[in-house]
Amino acid sequence: MKLQRLCILGCGEVGRTLAEDLLNNSDYALQLWDQQFAEANSAAMANARSLSQPTRVVLATSAAEAAQGCQLVLSAVTADQAVTAAQSILPGLAKQSWFVDLNSVSPVTKQQLYHLLEQAGGRLVEAAIMSPIFPQRSASQILLAGPYAEAFVTIGRTLGFSDLQVVSESLGIAAATKMCRSVIIKGMEALVTESLLAARYYGVDATVLESLNNLFPRPDWPQHAQYLISRSLQHGGRRAAEMREASKTVREAGLYPWMSEGCVERQQWAAQFNALLGEQSLGELLDALQSKLDPHVSQKLPKQ
Repeated sequence: MKLQRLCILGCGEVGRTLAEDLLNNSDYALQLWDQQFAEANSAAMANARSLSQPTRVVLATSAAEAAQGCQLVLSAVTADQAVTAAQSILPGLAKQSWFVDLNSVSPVTKQQLYHLLEQAGGRLVEAAIMSPIFPQRSASQILLAGPYAEAFVTIGRTLGFSDLQVVSESLGIAAATKMCRSVIIKGMEALVTESLLAARYYGVDATVLESLNNLFPRPDWPQHAQYLISRSLQHGGRRAAEMREASKTVREAGLYPWMSEGCVERQQWAAQFNALLGEQSLGELLDALQSKLDPHVSQKLPKQ
C-alpha cells in the first residue's frame, strides 16, 4: 500500500512535533484530530494552527474523518485515551492501513488494541518512545513490537523515524520495557518533588541535594531537580494516566504496585500547579509550591 496521506491522532507535544517533522521532511498530506479541537482556544488547536505549510494539513472534525483516505495512522494521545482513540477511527479506517500506537500503555492494553485493529482489517504496530520527544524529535529511540513491526521499519525510516528497533514479534514487549522504565523515571520526578518540598519546609533542601552526589553524582543537582519537578508540573496529568498503565503492568507481573500508585497520586497533584513553571530557580519554585500547600494537612493524616 503506497502512502499518500497520513493521520495523526492527538495534537499535544508529541503529535505536534511529529506533524512538524513530517511536513518538513516529506510530501505527505496530513489529517489531524484531537478531541480538544472542539474548543477554539485549546492548547491542541493552538498547536495545530502553529504548523507550517497549512495547505497540506486538514483539521478533522472527528477521528473517523481524520482517518478517511489515510494509509497510516499515528496515535499520540494520552494513555487513558489510547483505546477510545483507536475505536473512534474505525469507521474511516481503510483495510490494510497501518496503525502505529505510540502511547505509553500496558502490554495488555497493546494487546487489546491489536485485536481491535485486526478485527477491523488494520495492522497495529506497537511502538514505545524511549525518551522525551525533545531534543531528538522523530529521531528519538522508538522500540517496536508485534507481528507487523519488522515490515514497518522501512516505512518508518522513510518518514524520518531514524532510530527504530524491533524488540520482538510478540505483542507487549516494547510496552513492558517502556512501562517498567516509567516506574523509575516518573517515580524519580515524584520522589524528588515530595522529598524537596518537605526538605524546604525544614530548611535542609540544600544539604539533601548536596548529599545526593554521594550516590548519584551530577554536575548540578539543583538544576536537575528543578527539571524533574517542572516535568511533573507541565505534564502531570498525562504522566498520571501513564502511571496508571504502569500500575497495571506491575500488577500483571504479580506485584502489588505500591510505588506506581503513589506516583499516580503525586503526578496528578502536581498537574494543578502548571502556572508555577515560570519560576527562575529551584528555591523559588519550591517556595511557590510551598505557598500552595494545605497548612492543615498534618492534622488530616491518620495517626500512626
